Amino acid sequence: MDIDRLQALNEKLARHRRAAWLPEVVEDDAAIVARSKFSGVPALLEMELWPRCGRCERPMQLFLQLDARDAPEAAAPALDGGVLQLFYCTSSEPHCEGECEAYLPHARSTLLRLLPPAELAPEREGLIEEWSGPAAMPEGMYPAKRIVAWTPVEDLPNLEELEGLGVELDDEDELALEDWDLPHAGEKLLGWPRWVQGVEYPVCRVCGRRMELLFQIDSSQTLPYMFGDMGIGHISQCPDHRTELAFGWACS
Repeated sequence: MDIDRLQALNEKLARHRRAAWLPEVVEDDAAIVARSKFSGVPALLEMELWPRCGRCERPMQLFLQLDARDAPEAAAPALDGGVLQLFYCTSSEPHCEGECEAYLPHARSTLLRLLPPAELAPEREGLIEEWSGPAAMPEGMYPAKRIVAWTPVEDLPNLEELEGLGVELDDEDELALEDWDLPHAGEKLLGWPRWVQGVEYPVCRVCGRRMELLFQIDSSQTLPYMFGDMGIGHISQCPDHRTELAFGWACS
């Protein structure tokens, strides 16, 4: 693509560019009370026990814990000073993911929440005594991967979503975008969803407004788990009601 066409394409896309952040992690089994991490021991409310699946009643995996204090400054407002948590049941007998349709929002085998600062245990790291050490973790829990840094990137919607936004692209534009391989795959905070199938934003249960991407979780990347056949999951959030969240995934 020549420079003039590239400039014209960039102008078409300029208003749709979004900032996103890719997490950098280190394996850290000892980070029992790490504020932001994938897996490991969760921060809990005072006197709260480890969250359990609504189908099999077993302890669920902590897939993500993200503390607003660790988020990039531009992304922190979405977390409203609190702690985002996603718990997910990985039981195969019974197969709670399938039986509870965990690929859809608000499944019984998942728990997604944004804990307000006022409700958190003292210092946020104050886990109840029962879960105060590695040996106290329920059997089969994934080891912690602590988030230590964020890499800022620019993100763009995929071709289908751009078309829905009224962006007119010719064949050469589309080929250029395919080469750019956006939106970003893998785990990321904010940006645009990497849809595996069609565009499928959930809507807020309070106001009916379309939710926006808050965090993306990819199969077999940071977590040792696959959503169906290499699916990608998305945590979405209502722009007006910050505690209204939804998690869903799709695969090819």
